[in-house]
Amino acid sequence: MERTPPDRRDLLRACREGVVAICELAAHFSDWSVPTPCREWEAIDLAGHLRCVAENFHEYLNDAPFSRLSRLFAQDAPAALLVRQLSRQNAAELAVLPPATGREHIVAFAISAEAYADRLPDVWDEPYLSYRGTRLTAGEHAGAVCVEWHLHAWDLARALDKDHRPSRPDVIEAAWRTGVPHLPAPNGGDRWEAVLRASGRAPDWQPA
Repeated sequence: MERTPPDRRDLLRACREGVVAICELAAHFSDWSVPTPCREWEAIDLAGHLRCVAENFHEYLNDAPFSRLSRLFAQDAPAALLVRQLSRQNAAELAVLPPATGREHIVAFAISAEAYADRLPDVWDEPYLSYRGTRLTAGEHAGAVCVEWHLHAWDLARALDKDHRPSRPDVIEAAWRTGVPHLPAPNGGDRWEAVLRASGRAPDWQPA
């Protein structure tokens, strides 16, 4: 798989764009119990997940290259097993989150996500993790962070019967190719829709 990282400034800009999009979409929710494209998750669950993931990224960076995430990837397990293990971790973390509203979760997410983006330039070239011979620096893994924010912005948008599309789909596609070594690369057609499909999402998903 071709791994040409996006320009650092473009990637950091796209990361922040994803955070802003999530915050702007959160302001439109009056009912956080609505379904999302994330299977079995309501909007409130997705808000909590975003909070957890943003906090986890700090932990992984603090402990790199020996974080629990890097140890998981170092097993070189099949992608399906990695996804299941990460899903179990997500479920466990959601179960112990303190009670909060969706907006409160999003505020906590935004604070963590912005702080993470501020940390990245100083550690950009530091070793982060390895998977089946592919070694990622912290800057390369920032591609996965960027993709995470934009995918979940799309999830929140679709839950509202709106849409989210990054301003630079080419940057998001390159971010995936660089930062997500365990999943198939986006392939063919519209670049943003290709990323959605690679993540297992249906671009034509409609709220119930």
